[in-house]
Amino acid sequence: MTKTEKDETLDQVSIAEAPVGGETEIDVMEESGPVEAEMEALRAERDDMRDRFMRALADAENARKRGERDRKEAEQYGGSKLARDMLPVYDNLRRALDAATEIQRDQDKALFDGVELTMRELVNVFKKHGIEPIDPEVGDTFDPQAHQAMFEAPVPGTKAGEIIQVMTTGFMLHERLLRPAQVGVSSSPAS
Repeated sequence: MTKTEKDETLDQVSIAEAPVGGETEIDVMEESGPVEAEMEALRAERDDMRDRFMRALADAENARKRGERDRKEAEQYGGSKLARDMLPVYDNLRRALDAATEIQRDQDKALFDGVELTMRELVNVFKKHGIEPIDPEVGDTFDPQAHQAMFEAPVPGTKAGEIIQVMTTGFMLHERLLRPAQVGVSSSPAS
């Protein structure tokens, strides 16, 4: 092949590689428009699915945390009705012990020892289950969060809002008030 024949062959190859029908590179890019639109639609759908997945994942995590919190609360406070029903038993044992005189205690020592042991056992069971007594003293300041005022009376030598009598012990179940202590409160002293 001569140099001229080689040049003609190269020209023919270049013409064969040229786009048919006068298509240019721009025409080919315009044809990819529907493909690009489909890709954008798929990307939008993917982003929507990702967003929905993340929301579902967050909802599942919140449900798990709420279930855990409810389980703990049920564990701590589930027995509150039973505990509240046991408080009169405590009150009656306390009244029985407080009402007894020394002579009666000496005469029926075994009976009173049994009542005291029962009282101690009840208090131990209360403590085991997170029930703590609220036992105010005469002279303490009235606390509406822990005490229930049963009456008010003007008592000389006291300040307004001082506890002047304790009728029943109150109780807390963990951080919740199970029953307020029932107390008498001093109003402003009589003049």
